[in-house]
Amino acid sequence: MIIRISFLLFLLSLPVLVLAEVLLWLKIPGVPELAAKLGSAMLLGALIILIIAALLAIPKLVIRSALTYFSAGERLQRRLMFVQSQQEHVRQLFHFRALKVKYLSEMRRKRLLKANNRKHIRSLSKSIHKDLLAVKKELPKATFKQLRQDNIRYRKRQDIEALLKLQQKIATLV
Repeated sequence: MIIRISFLLFLLSLPVLVLAEVLLWLKIPGVPELAAKLGSAMLLGALIILIIAALLAIPKLVIRSALTYFSAGERLQRRLMFVQSQQEHVRQLFHFRALKVKYLSEMRRKRLLKANNRKHIRSLSKSIHKDLLAVKKELPKATFKQLRQDNIRYRKRQDIEALLKLQQKIATLV
């Protein structure tokens, strides 16, 4: 309502100022000055009304906002959002911890598998070495030496398939 009054004063001041200009153009003495003062007063009144309305409305808005902010419904809404964000945080934390556990378990499993494979390869290599020593007298020196070097090379490369083939080869030589 106050804004309408201010806007109406502004609109009414425009024709008054235009009238003052026309009267000045017609060279009528004294009246253009009064019309200009009236138009200026109307513009100033419109501006003052807007400023007073704003100054009165700002504290009212601040108080209303403060009351709304501290109301029970808003407090419950903020608390609900806090709890929801905490639940989301816990869910993400659980997810990432599960990923970490899964990753660490997989790494541990691979490390154990690798150690187990090394142990079996060492055991197989020792068995091949014993077989070679058992048939050493029946084999030519060059063949024995070559088979022993193959055993060492395959063990260093961790090539279990080649070691198994070597073991079968030694078994067929006997």
